[in-house]
Amino acid sequence: MTLAERFPWATILPFEGKVPQIDETAFVAPGARIIGDVTIGPRASIWYNCVLRGDIHRIVVGARSNVQDGSVFHVEGPRPDTEGCPTIVGEDCVIGHMAVVHGATLEDRAFVGMGAVAMDDCVIGEGAMLAAGALLSPGKHIPARQIWVGRPAKFLREQDEAQVEKIRFQTERYCRLAERHMAELRAGLSGAAPA
Repeated sequence: MTLAERFPWATILPFEGKVPQIDETAFVAPGARIIGDVTIGPRASIWYNCVLRGDIHRIVVGARSNVQDGSVFHVEGPRPDTEGCPTIVGEDCVIGHMAVVHGATLEDRAFVGMGAVAMDDCVIGEGAMLAAGALLSPGKHIPARQIWVGRPAKFLREQDEAQVEKIRFQTERYCRLAERHMAELRAGLSGAAPA
């Protein structure tokens, strides 16, 4: 089955010979735009009206990570001073509604809050959080399990195990929710009630 057959409600386009690679178990919602060198892993979900544009570098979304409604992922291409900055999202990450991730790396179980911005060459460490509305300026690194807030973002405090467990809970909840949305969408195409 082609990507167009699997996700007729989304825009999935090649760019200069690079075609998005989307795992069989991933979910792409209506209105999403996925272009070029983009890889989406098992049970990952790309929600309504997101844009992932891998035209001048690559984008990777790891297993079970979710990119919530209206978020935008882009990249920084090669320049004389750098080989560029891909956008790499690890496994079990949560990216809140309307976030912008531009040429940044999120390690496993990282959390980007609603409306937050992570810019070129940033790293959000394992189990770390960029809070809602925060701006992580180019080249900044949030160490594992830290919470950063504000514009520009600064260290607030360490996360405890209970807070990291909430990220795990969110990723699993979004995996199940994606399955429910996919069932509804497929039922709508076939005219049948969802199973």
